[in-house]
Order: sequence, then C-alpha cells, then structure tokens
Amino acid sequence: MDLLAENRLAHTRREFLGRGATGIGAAALASLLGHGLGQAATGGGRAGFPQFPAKAKRVIYLTQSGAPSHTDLFDYKPGLQAWRGRELPPSVRMGQRLTTMTAKQKLAIQPTEFAFSRHGQSGAWLSELLPGIGAVADEICFIKSMHTEAINHSPGMTLFMTGSQIPGRPSMGAWLNYGLGSVSEELPGYVVMMSRDQHGTCGQLLFDYYYGSGFLPSRLQGVKFRTVGEPVLYLSNPKGVSREVRRGLLDDLAKLNEMKFREVGDPEITTRISQYEMAYRMQMSVPELTDFSDEPDHVFDLYGKHSRTPGTYAANCILARRLAERGVRFIQLFHVGWDTHGSLSQQLRMQCDDTDMASGALVQDLRARGLLEDTLVIWAGEFGRTPYVQGEVDSPKYGRDHHGRAFTVWMAGAGVKPGFIHGETDDFAYNVTRDPVHVHDFQATILHLLGIDHEQLTFKFQGRHHRLTDVHGQVVRPVLA
Repeated sequence: MDLLAENRLAHTRREFLGRGATGIGAAALASLLGHGLGQAATGGGRAGFPQFPAKAKRVIYLTQSGAPSHTDLFDYKPGLQAWRGRELPPSVRMGQRLTTMTAKQKLAIQPTEFAFSRHGQSGAWLSELLPGIGAVADEICFIKSMHTEAINHSPGMTLFMTGSQIPGRPSMGAWLNYGLGSVSEELPGYVVMMSRDQHGTCGQLLFDYYYGSGFLPSRLQGVKFRTVGEPVLYLSNPKGVSREVRRGLLDDLAKLNEMKFREVGDPEITTRISQYEMAYRMQMSVPELTDFSDEPDHVFDLYGKHSRTPGTYAANCILARRLAERGVRFIQLFHVGWDTHGSLSQQLRMQCDDTDMASGALVQDLRARGLLEDTLVIWAGEFGRTPYVQGEVDSPKYGRDHHGRAFTVWMAGAGVKPGFIHGETDDFAYNVTRDPVHVHDFQATILHLLGIDHEQLTFKFQGRHHRLTDVHGQVVRPVLA
C-alpha cells in the first residue's frame, strides 16, 4: 500500500476542514495573518460569548495548594474544646473513607489553638492568623459549605482546575481563553505564578496540567512566569540578534508555517505562529510589567514585608494587580506549603505570615484603583483539614489530615455579595449542614460571573462535547450580588 496515501486518508475531521480554503483552519490562519505575516491577531474566543452581561472582566485566582485548615482559619467551633482528645463520633463520620495516614489511629478531636474574633460589619469569625483578610471581611463572600469527593492533593487540585480528578482536560483559564478570547495584545490571556512558604518546610508538587490546555489548542494554556532569572524562558533574543533581525526571521518563519499549514492542515501550526508573535510582543511588555520601580513605598507597605522580594506570594500579588491593569483575563497564583500533616502550629503561622497580609492587600488595592468592581478574586485550596488530630493530641508536632466533606473558600469583587457567609457545617466542622456547594457548582458560578452559561461552553473531543463542569454543576445564586 502507498503509505503516503494511507496517511492522507487518516486525517481527522478537524484536519480535513483545516485543509480547505474556507475551512476552520484556514479561517484561523487568516485571522493570524490578517494584518500581515508579522501581526498575529489577539482576541479569539467563540462567537456569542459572553452570552449575557458579565459582572467580571477578569479573574485573580489565589490558589492555596496543600489544603488550608478551615478548622483553624475560618470555621469557628468553640464547642470542640469540650471534645479535646475524645473520639470523633461514628454518627458524624458516617463511614467516610480515610487516608492511609490516619486510618489506623484514634480519631481524637483536636480543637484549634488559635483565637477567633469577629471582623467587620458582617461579623465574620476569623482566626487571629488572618488580620489581613479580616481587614477586608466586608468585601468577602465566604463559602463555608464547599465539598469534594477528592481525598488526595493531585486529584483534588485537578478537579478544581479542570473539572475532573483525572489529568488531561483543559484548565479553567484555558476554557476562559477559549470562550472569551484575550483582551491584551501584549500579554497572554492566562498567566501563572508560583511561590512557596518562605522557610521551605512544606511543599506540594505543582503539575503543568493544572494550568494546561488539555485537548484545546495549546495556545490557550497558562504561561508560567518564573520567580528567578528571566520571567519567561527563551523570551530574550540571543546575543548578536537585534529586534529587527528577529522580526525578519519571524516573517520568514510565518511564511514557511503557512505553506506547511496549507499542506497538512494541522491547527497546532496556527498556534505556533500566534505564540511566536506573542513572544515577540512580550519582549517589550514583560520587562515593563515586572519592573516595580514605579510602585510607591506605600504599596509595598500595604502588601507587607515580603513584597519587595521577587518570587514571594506578596510580590506575585502585586504582579497580579499589574497584569489585571494590563488586560490579562485569568491570573493564577499557586502557593504551596499548606500540607500540615505535622507541626501545624508552626507551619500554619508561617503560611499565614506569607499570604494573609498580601491577600487582604490585593483586595484593598484593587478597590482603591476601581478594579475590584469588575475583577473576581478567588482564594481556595483543594480541600480542608480534619477536626481530629493526625498524630497525638498532646504532641507539639501534631497535624491534621485531608478532609473534603466540608471546607471554606472565599471570593471578593465582581458580582458576589460582599460581607456574606454562605453555607454551614456541623458542630465538628466535618459535614455540611446547609447550602452545600460542590466544586462543579463553584466552577459554574465563576463562569456565570464572566457571562458564560457553563452548559454551553463546550468542545467536541473523541465524539463527546466536553465542558469544564463535566455533566454537573449549578450556579450558586445566593452568593450573587
């Protein structure tokens, strides 16, 4: 058999459409080359999106990787003091599966050691470790009834980011880039930054698929800004290569890619062209973006003592605000270190020292600049922590295990009720007793605030129309302003 002929017969439907002069791929290429080979268009997005007026134009997602302890930070249960050292009642556990880390030990209740107090006119109860978040409590909508079926970190984070515990699906930021397109011509539509606790004592792996594009075009994936060295790898020209030479090289390369696209119709070729052009523009925009010399001292004072150190959570929060000002649609910070299986007393203090002041400052800063009204700020981990101890109650190195049946996240800004508390847990902070919110409900609500019906933003792959919320999810309307 003629192998070349066989290969041509094996083209997928998308490739077939791309090969035609009026096909989808040709249209995509035309949009990239419409202003000349060197001028890739921004925007993109699907026709008809947003489907209704959006409350939010952009999202800043403060991802707390490792599972913050809701029992020590947000969900005040003073009655647990009387239960200290006693077994979690079977009527409360209700047969929930446990991790191997605590499955064979006594599930002894460990009440929080941290003092709680009310904040703002809303009277939200918060730990003494969260004065920064407490200062903006009246801007925040706390959801205390989050729940997930995930029990380990990677599946839990993957579910929050992609709608599935199994890797391989598009991330939330990629879905938004696909549906709404990019606003900025000089920066990507989806930017990712990472940080870890200052003492490096507790960390989680951050996998690329948390911010990947899955089966969507790869141009939609998050672009990672590094904490040391050049913010974006391979962005600078090699020594001896001027910007003019680079421009000519990209023009010639675009012509070659155009020829190859018309031959094989691979949509990733259009991605390649667009990413080359974005990188060219970022050579000018990124140095200006990451130069904090124009930030006044009072901004650094607002974000706290770590804000002048590049790569810290606080510095990334300032960079997130600068990205929001420049039209980046989805900005995601990952901060690792919340996995407090042991030494919770010390580690939780470190984590809050790293993140609390900057988280509250970001909300204040956006509000002062008039950006909070159309920016959705999200603070969330992948699940919470058990009210029972991991280890021994009297040990100074006690910890808490994973807990997905009930935990707390919060949102602030565009379209959500400020100073509002949604949901409730039982006396042990173990089970949701009122207004449960599943991960898919949370995702549906985020998309709704961006003007998207989560059931309508779909992509056909392997014969099925996929979406971020899979086949689940309801908008949590009580939290909407």
